[in-house]
Amino acid sequence: MQIYWTKINKIIEETPEVKTYLLDCPEDFTWEEGAHTHLALEGFNAEDKPNRSLIRHMSISTLPYENSIGITTRIREQCSEYKAILRNLEVGSELAIFKTHSNVPLKREDKNVYLLSSGVGLATFRPLVLDYFERADNVNKIHSLNIDSSKNFLFKNVFESAPDKKFTSQFVDNRKDYYEEVRNLATDKEGLFYIVGSDEFLVQNIELLREQGINLDQIMLDKHEQTLSKFLSMDAPV
Repeated sequence: MQIYWTKINKIIEETPEVKTYLLDCPEDFTWEEGAHTHLALEGFNAEDKPNRSLIRHMSISTLPYENSIGITTRIREQCSEYKAILRNLEVGSELAIFKTHSNVPLKREDKNVYLLSSGVGLATFRPLVLDYFERADNVNKIHSLNIDSSKNFLFKNVFESAPDKKFTSQFVDNRKDYYEEVRNLATDKEGLFYIVGSDEFLVQNIELLREQGINLDQIMLDKHEQTLSKFLSMDAPV
């Protein structure tokens, strides 16, 4: 396993509770849209065994052409030791990244794509939208739906409806409106549905989509293959 040590080059306060840490790109480090990585704090490998409390699985919210590795995360006032340390880091602080992989690259199958996310889960979808804007080949259109009860919606400069690009973006601040809209989107029986959020959020969306007749192979989750079966169970309601 290769560990890349890098430094923070910029910290963006997206909202009062959400920050984006922009990291320098190591020379031979690359990734694709929908990628995640393991982000480790200094000292995580100081002992014989890695200190897992100093490691988190994070989505990368940028694309390589932006020349920075973006990590966007919510840090509440009451938070874990990991988030508390992260909150106090400054430009120039060192971090390690490793085990980078994408479970949700943009599928180009001449279908409509629906991006369903909760809160900061939108960070996973930002690179997919940017990739689509750069090259719309074999994607009919993209619709993004995000729920965030804080009402501090993220990345509004990217997630802004652009009819000329066949991209629509929708933000809601309550579950009733969100799930009503998911039912409306699920009338497209050929669409591809990407879901990012908490495990509970994933389960609720999958159940709703399955009830509406959406097949398992139309549902994409940011999960490793070995854990996908936990969510995409054939026992799910049809």
